[in-house]
Amino acid sequence: MRELTYSQALREALYEEMARDANIILLGEDIGVYGGLFKVTDGLLAKYGPNRVLETPISESGFIGAAVGLAMCGKHPMAELMFMDFAWVAADQIFNQACKMRQMSGGQVSVPLVIRTQQGGGRGNAAQHSQSLEAHFAHIPGIKIALPSTPYDAKGLLKQAFRENDPVIVIEHKLLYNTKGNVPEQLAPIPFGVADVKRTGKDVTLISYSRTVLHALEAAETLAQAGIDVEVIDLRTIHPLDMDTIAKSVRKTTRVVIAHESHRNAGFGAELSARISETCFGWLDAPIERVGALDVPIAYSQPLEAHTLPSPDKIVQAVKRVKL
Repeated sequence: MRELTYSQALREALYEEMARDANIILLGEDIGVYGGLFKVTDGLLAKYGPNRVLETPISESGFIGAAVGLAMCGKHPMAELMFMDFAWVAADQIFNQACKMRQMSGGQVSVPLVIRTQQGGGRGNAAQHSQSLEAHFAHIPGIKIALPSTPYDAKGLLKQAFRENDPVIVIEHKLLYNTKGNVPEQLAPIPFGVADVKRTGKDVTLISYSRTVLHALEAAETLAQAGIDVEVIDLRTIHPLDMDTIAKSVRKTTRVVIAHESHRNAGFGAELSARISETCFGWLDAPIERVGALDVPIAYSQPLEAHTLPSPDKIVQAVKRVKL
């Protein structure tokens, strides 16, 4: 099987989907000649031309609003936010328009909009370019949320995003673009709401998504040397959420750790912990542990940033707390 980087897998998905559907139009800053900040859209302008790959001004509210309008009028736009942090600039267009239009129109209007963006720390990009904001999107009904952790999932989930008839945000991680993995030439879209058990185990269920899945797998290998067998679940999407896979694992292990890079306070792990408590409480033999970023802005200083963010060692310690 071929090995691709995460960015190559995303680019391949875009090439294939644009060839499949002439209504797909890309909008964003520096996505044409430059090929995108992380080179995901490299070559698409030459292939599909300026009528389908639109370079926009630095105005997130403007081009997200344009994308919403295009979606309402029969196109299938993909708008790229260079950094997740700038979603706030387009908050009204996303949360009040795209997410609500189907319900407010009584089903007469749909908004098949795909938003691609990247988030997370690890590069010393400081507080305004390092946030993980998926929990904010999860709080608003009407948008589906995918957070791929591998090149395989990145391609499959992005292809699925273009088959949805409602808004989707595909949230990538800036430190995943150069990671490599096996991706078959013919890869079907990966359905939303289907988690992936990345590692089977019997002692503790470790739930994660995006880059933190890599930390979880590393932690699981370390814990195996101590005789603790950890099952690692990659959610892949947090809305819709695959509670069936989670419940099956919790029933087997009776212990749960949730790890993500967003802030621990009101992060998605808090919602997930509540749902597990509501549906699986009788199977739990220990309190649920959550691992997330400290509740401070992400520092520019890389030692401080590393202290703020979750790590394999922090996950190891959380697993030991629920197991011992």
